[in-house]
Amino acid sequence: MPRWLLRAFVLALGLFGAYQILSWAFLRTLGLLLNILIAFFLALAMEPAVAGLARRGMRRGLATALVSVLLLAAAAGFFVALGSLFVEQITRIVENLPKYVSDVLRWSNAHFHTDLDVEKLRSKVIHSDWAQSFLRSGAQNVWGLSATVLGGVFQLLTVALFTFYFAADGPRLRVALCSVLPPARQAEVLRAWEIAVAKTGGYIYSRALMALISAAAHYLFLELLGVPYAAALAVWVGVVSQFVPTVGTYIAGALPLLIAFTVDPWTALWVLVFIVVYQQLENYILQPRITARTVNIHPAVAFGSVVAGTSLMGVVGALVAIPAMATFQGFLSAYVKRYDVPGERVRRRTWGRAERAGRGPRWWRRGH
Repeated sequence: MPRWLLRAFVLALGLFGAYQILSWAFLRTLGLLLNILIAFFLALAMEPAVAGLARRGMRRGLATALVSVLLLAAAAGFFVALGSLFVEQITRIVENLPKYVSDVLRWSNAHFHTDLDVEKLRSKVIHSDWAQSFLRSGAQNVWGLSATVLGGVFQLLTVALFTFYFAADGPRLRVALCSVLPPARQAEVLRAWEIAVAKTGGYIYSRALMALISAAAHYLFLELLGVPYAAALAVWVGVVSQFVPTVGTYIAGALPLLIAFTVDPWTALWVLVFIVVYQQLENYILQPRITARTVNIHPAVAFGSVVAGTSLMGVVGALVAIPAMATFQGFLSAYVKRYDVPGERVRRRTWGRAERAGRGPRWWRRGH
């Protein structure tokens, strides 16, 4: 047997064991790593505001605490407004549920010649095996639900703690990271950090501004139509449509439609028309102007990044996909040199002369 065979076998066994240990450790700490990733992007989004306050003489820790308190107050106001809306709607549904059931049974008896009674239906449902098993399983799942809620609160506290440390100790973190690199690499890391801060902060700024405009426009229209809870619904539409990728617009518009339908079907139709018209106005006028200087990503690229992020990391990947893609796009624009295509300039000049002369196809005149 060759001498190297035993050493190769031991080395392969050691590498396999190290791979198994690292895989086990990675799977065990995956939740913590995702929380740290969310906290890192939140800290990048807070960096422009924190740095601005620090330049005005405020200590960085105090500036981070002030920005964090303002963000928490905004989030708490959002959830309180929606919580009051949902609680009142659920209370109203529960109070009117017997009336709804009676109306449905009366309509069924009139149109299908059935003989259904509310009291008989109630007794059958209460004494049925399905209802008893549902109540028993619900009682058994109380502890599981409590553990889930406590786990979610712990994750939120973990993200908040890491976000505060990343934002408050941002300069020291950059210095500690660059101190182990040669000077040439230090310049690249600092430049990459600045690009990430600019793109992530620009994404949050543009989305927050568009959410504010959307909330104001929807509030005015819903208030004009007399839809109840116009303020809460407007905040819901503004926040969800801007900060939930891809499907946020449809989720945001469903709730105002449902509430408006309880008022009048024609009111719901007018709300639907306004949502569609405003979405077109936002896509073709507001969004290009607001995101031109912050985060300008092609819609197809944004959609692809959200799908890829969701496939890789679930909801967390969907939330950080667009800022990460904007940062990557900033890296490409900073480090990749672009060259002119030889025939493109001649083609543009030719079509430009044709356009000025009134010739050229209609699609070229629309695009240029």
